[in-house]
Amino acid sequence: MKINTEIQQLTKEFKSFRALNCIDLTINQGEFLAVLGPSGCGKTTFLRLLAGFDSPTSGKIIMGDKEIASNKRILPPEKRNIGMVFQSFALWPHMNVREHIRFPLLHHRFLSKKLKESTDERINEVLKIVDLTHLQKRVPGELSGGQRQRVALARAIAAEPSLLLMDEPLSNLDAELRVEMRREIQNLHRLTGATIVYVTHDQGEALAMADRIVVMRNGEIEQADTPAEIYCKPKTEFVATFVGKANVLSGKWQGNVFMMNINGTLVTWQNSEVSDEMKKKNLFPVRPEQLEISLTGQGIPAEIINVQYQGKEIHYTVRVEQQHWNIHESQLFKIGDKVKINLKEEANIAVSLETYEYI
Repeated sequence: MKINTEIQQLTKEFKSFRALNCIDLTINQGEFLAVLGPSGCGKTTFLRLLAGFDSPTSGKIIMGDKEIASNKRILPPEKRNIGMVFQSFALWPHMNVREHIRFPLLHHRFLSKKLKESTDERINEVLKIVDLTHLQKRVPGELSGGQRQRVALARAIAAEPSLLLMDEPLSNLDAELRVEMRREIQNLHRLTGATIVYVTHDQGEALAMADRIVVMRNGEIEQADTPAEIYCKPKTEFVATFVGKANVLSGKWQGNVFMMNINGTLVTWQNSEVSDEMKKKNLFPVRPEQLEISLTGQGIPAEIINVQYQGKEIHYTVRVEQQHWNIHESQLFKIGDKVKINLKEEANIAVSLETYEYI
């Protein structure tokens, strides 16, 4: 049976503060859903409502054909078929790795008959999935941060929950280990087919791992889409600037042609990938890597005002009139260089305002 989770008009208020405002969302079985947003946007509140740690002010959560939360009735966490991975790992210091995995197999109320009859086989299978077979007798104090995180993941998936909730599970790890653990979680999702809701403020994690990303702001969903759509076709200014740090330029759209007035000259750029929502607002979200810098030739006059060397890529801040644009380039320029800016691989024509009807 296919078990989707339906969120209908979900609202949560704390006294006079509304943390979630009329959230509508479907979480599909087997989907890796990342909930992305800045601190205070409501993503952790959303996860707590899914887990059963809080009750909604209004709205419903339905898992499969069962209502698990509303303002009249809430099913406690232990009566929901969920697994949870916490930011702090939440491991028991006296239990070894194998005992951590055994625990949900002994106590999870939704355990299938098959798993009840083959507990040791399931433990061995999970140990293999998270690559901890050789460490199964160790306690958490004898493990590294990445290994402890694997134990937390193993414990969460052991009972095959319908929904696996992850609350910023990599935030306590160093940068190199976070990248490694991303791969681990992707592999776990592929091997288990689990439905995962992954809360994070890190856009890189969301883009790298998720099938779909929900971008939240001020308790509301700004956009729910695939990583490619979120990155390439943001529907709002917030999504454009929060995911990928786009330069949001103001001008005027005519079809797929964008026009803006720079220093008394009309610049026109052609692009067919911008969302209709942004076009209606006469905005063009330009990613830093979509722009290129040159010292000579035609283009928008600019000045380099900041340089951050990142190895393969160099991050520039340039001044265009009174605006600051972010550009990622491979060529080396210096602070103070007077440069020209163009849009990569797109029609890019600058003509006099007097020869083009702008308004």
